[in-house]
Amino acid sequence: MAYFAPTDLNDALSILREHRPKIIAGCTDYFPSKNIGKPATSLLDISRIEDLRGIEKIGDHWRIGAATTWSNLIAAKLPSYFRGLKLAAREVGSVQIQNSATIVGNICNASPAADGVPPLLTLDAEIEICGQTSQRIIPLSAFILRPRQIDLRPDEFVTSIRVPLQSDQVRSHFLKLGSRTYLVISIAMISVTVRLARSIIDSTHIAVGSCTPVAVRLTKLEKFLTGQTVHALKRVVLPDNLFSELAPITDVRATAQYRKAVVPELCRRAILQAAEVGPP
Repeated sequence: MAYFAPTDLNDALSILREHRPKIIAGCTDYFPSKNIGKPATSLLDISRIEDLRGIEKIGDHWRIGAATTWSNLIAAKLPSYFRGLKLAAREVGSVQIQNSATIVGNICNASPAADGVPPLLTLDAEIEICGQTSQRIIPLSAFILRPRQIDLRPDEFVTSIRVPLQSDQVRSHFLKLGSRTYLVISIAMISVTVRLARSIIDSTHIAVGSCTPVAVRLTKLEKFLTGQTVHALKRVVLPDNLFSELAPITDVRATAQYRKAVVPELCRRAILQAAEVGPP
């Protein structure tokens, strides 16, 4: 086993091309998933590369570097539309985990229950990917292919998440349903962004996680809610066909039937709370 900890991005890409190591940063997913007795692989630790750290506004987007931790995100001064992602950040394990775990690592792990995916889907996030001879940017919705599988070639790694700039009038929220309040893998989670024109929903993005193999946007529900008043949402019955993009799974945490029953109410609550809560 070899351990590489470069401080330069180009050096990291060269190591990746030559040795094909496992890429790590916070290691909060790597160590729990490691099988006892399985031969160790070479490791490429990207956490010391300065170009991959921090959150900054560049041109028409916010850039979240691949070595940026959840605690870094929580502490950052960001617009109100990041509130949902910050709320999700506080649900990622304990404070000790948040201090080490990276946002990009959460995405690359491609767990159906990854807390960061639904909020980033509602923000139209993109993934910046670098290889030694190429760079590409793809939507997060196309990056996660299925559980534990992402669109990443052997000689590439993710360098950042890009979030397009949005109106300061956009608000967001995140709700997580589990068997207890903290330190739990969710049964279902909902993230929303909402832009209001007075009390009318001008636009909304809604994403559901931990219910399907890959988190999904509920575009039919989004279209239905556009033009509705916030007050009407408190009493309107949401038709089942608005959730046809959701095919809930049954696992050890809940049945598909239970998930199907709770998602509409979670969506309603998340939108109402996003509409009522100001900037973080």
